[in-house]
Amino acid sequence: MSTQTTASVENLLTNDFSILKKKKRTSDMVLRILIIICAFIAVALIAGIIIYVVIRGVPVIISNPNFIIGQRSFLQGTYGILPNIINTLYIIVITLLIATPLGVGSAIFLNEYAKPGKLVKIIEFTTETLSGIPSILFGLFGMVFFGNVLGMGTSILCGCLTLTLMILPTITRTAQEALKTVPLSYRSGALGIGATKWYMIRTVILPSSIGGIATGVILAIGRIVGESAALIFTAGSGSNMVNDFLGHTMQSGATLTVEMYLRYTANNDTDNAFGIALVLIVLVLIINICAGLVRNRFAKKTSAEG
Repeated sequence: MSTQTTASVENLLTNDFSILKKKKRTSDMVLRILIIICAFIAVALIAGIIIYVVIRGVPVIISNPNFIIGQRSFLQGTYGILPNIINTLYIIVITLLIATPLGVGSAIFLNEYAKPGKLVKIIEFTTETLSGIPSILFGLFGMVFFGNVLGMGTSILCGCLTLTLMILPTITRTAQEALKTVPLSYRSGALGIGATKWYMIRTVILPSSIGGIATGVILAIGRIVGESAALIFTAGSGSNMVNDFLGHTMQSGATLTVEMYLRYTANNDTDNAFGIALVLIVLVLIINICAGLVRNRFAKKTSAEG
């Protein structure tokens, strides 16, 4: 470095207007305070809702030992939500088994195979439009098409297929963005050593983007668990215990959100509704923790292999 260049750098560092000695502006401080306040309000609202649900729900669960492990019986005068928990898990698993391969496969096609053009733009516009359609419209469509036309009636499978249409845009777009984050050098390197395109996608691209794909699946789980409007039309409000593992999918089954809605509206049973809400929060928390552990495990495995 020349003497003139060194002197210029020293003058820049010692200048009163140097970025190292730049004074904080009042506007920056005000904006920072406003951002902190907004973040605090958001966290406080979430914490307040959870605390309120816990306060209202814990006494209900404690006062009824069979609330979680029992079922509703008009003859015995008992109430439990075990069938609703099972129905919720049924719908989560079946919906993800259908929607995840479709969503990830669509993302791979759009990102790796399809040539940029009108077709890709039309598909992306369609998926974004689907994600903005109200869930009640999906419920009406599912009831008419899956329930009446295909003869599934009011059943868990009908609800799962309807929810598949609802979460497919979320998984597709999230997986597509995750695939875009993989550096182009990974693709060039794999193809350069003689790997086929599918082998490159399967062994390089998908493992590198598994974190983003898992995030999309977690978001989809949240929508599945929280959905009620569409499931009332398609899955129904049944609360029967599972007698046949596969046959149960063709029976009516109310999830926790549907049962909570029915408790609060049709039966004016506010206490049990808050008990269900607490169980729902815990269930979502457990599912998200498990999904996060799986995602982190894949991420560590990918880093170790890399």
